[in-house]
This record gives sequence, structure tokens and C-alpha cells, in this order.
Amino acid sequence: MKRFSDLTEQEVLALAITNEEEDSRIYRGFAEGLRQQFPASAKVFDEMAEEEVHHRTMLYDLYRRKFGEYLPLIRRQDVQGFLRPKQPLWLMRPLGLEEVRKFAENMEFEAERYYRKAAANARDASVRKLLIELAEAEAGHESLAHRLSQEILTSGARAKEDETARRMFVLQYVQPGLVGLMDGSVSTLAPLFAAAFATHDTWATFLVGLAASVGAGISMGFAEALSDDGSLTGRGAPLLRGTVCGLMTAIGGLGHTVPYLIPHFYTATSVSVGVVAAELAAISWIRTRFMDTPFLQAAFQVVVGGVLVFLAGIFIGSS
Repeated sequence: MKRFSDLTEQEVLALAITNEEEDSRIYRGFAEGLRQQFPASAKVFDEMAEEEVHHRTMLYDLYRRKFGEYLPLIRRQDVQGFLRPKQPLWLMRPLGLEEVRKFAENMEFEAERYYRKAAANARDASVRKLLIELAEAEAGHESLAHRLSQEILTSGARAKEDETARRMFVLQYVQPGLVGLMDGSVSTLAPLFAAAFATHDTWATFLVGLAASVGAGISMGFAEALSDDGSLTGRGAPLLRGTVCGLMTAIGGLGHTVPYLIPHFYTATSVSVGVVAAELAAISWIRTRFMDTPFLQAAFQVVVGGVLVFLAGIFIGSS
């Protein structure tokens, strides 16, 4: 990679042209990714993409006057100092609105920094003048985005998009996580306490709980990932949902399994029962917070199911 200080004035302009073209296409990608769920925000990014096209035209006109038709290929990855995204966010689906906005802010900050540094090193007055103008324009993109947001993202549109974002978060993360947590917290109670009261051996009980938790996590993860591809339901990538569901299932089971590392049986059982109560309370709170279920109703439903499974495990283990 070349150092910025080693770039010629021709390469500085060529790189700026490439950057503006790439940025406009990234904004287009954001707009397309947001259009179905967030049409108002998609329109904002369409406008910002047009602004980047205008900047490229200004740069290219100056470049042709100074250096002719040949435009050397030089990109961000060819020069030291540019931020390199870990993944092409503009190609990801579904797109998260806040993540996209943060990414765009970083893009504008980097562009402004580049133009100011290039202007400081420019010897040609017309080149320096244009670079300073573009630096100011990039700095003003925050106000442009704000202005566009005021014009396009009305209070009603913003409220609608915020509700859509909340619903997508619930579908893609909360729902599979909650299903996993409920399954792990409740379904592993019977084998764990059956083993506990059948053997009174804390280590053997721990191994049974560990096996039940890991097995349930793998099973629920695959079941969630294979349930649908998310294209019609909007529930997100199957791999992500399966991972969230599987991990939460395992965590739900391990919560009341770990206390059986305590060698004293009745102490371990008492701690485990306390963890179960905390898990059921957490599940009830999540259902109230994200699923709009009244807390008492959610607690009653969860506690009744948990107690029945818990008693079944004790009854089977004691028989």
C-alpha cells in the first residue's frame, strides 16, 4: 500500500473520484436494503447517493481539465490510513437502521478527513479550492441528513419506522431467544431433578443436567434454523436465529445445573431451586417487556408449567 504522503496530485484526485463513486453505490445499497421496511429512510439515502454523484462529477471535471482522460485505478485499500469495514454492511440483509446510520456517519467523517488532508498538501490552487469545498460539503452531510430527515422522515413516518425496527428486533432476536430460554429453563427440570432425587449424587446430577442442556440447545438451534428462511416472515437469517435460540436454550438449562457442582446435595438443590425461580421471573419479565403480555398472566403461565415439570422430575426420581 502507498502512503498518503507519497500520492501525486493526480492520484489524490483519482482516489477522491473512486471514493465518491463507491460511497454513492454504498448509499444506494443502503437505500435498497431499507426500502421495504423503512421507505422514508431509504429515500434519505437515495438523496445522499445523488449528492455523492454530484461530488464525483465536480472532481472528474477538474481532473479532466488538469490531467486528461486517463484515470488511474487507485482505491481505499491501496492507501494506508483508511478504515476498512469488517464486512460489506450494504450487502447484508436484513439491514438494521441504527447500524446503517452509524456506518454512514463514519463514512462522512473519513471523507471529510481525507479532503482536508489532501487540500493541505495540494499545490494547485484550483485543486485545493475544490478539495476544501468538498471537505465542507462532507462535514455538512450531517446537516444535510438532518434536513432530509426533517423533510422526508416526518414524525408519523419516523414513529412507523421505529415500530417496524422494534418488531424486527423482537422477531429476529427476542422471540427465538425467549423460546430457547423457556425450553432450556423448563424442559431440563424433569431430567435434572429426577437424577438428583434418584441418586442424591451432585456430580452425577450435574452431568445429567449438562447433557440435557447441551442436547436441548443443539436440538432447539437446528429446529429454529430449519423452521423457515425468514424471507416471508421477516424473522431474519436462519443461522442467526438458530444460534440465538440454541445458546439461550443451553443457558436456560445450565443455570440450574451449575449449582450441582456444590458437593452438598441439599445445599446444591436449594440453590438450584432459587435459580429456577429467578429464571421463571426473567422469562415473565421478557414476555411482559417485548410480547405485551401482562406480567401476572405471563408469570402464572410460566410458573404453572415450570412447577408441573419440576414436580414430575421429583416424583419420578423419588419413585
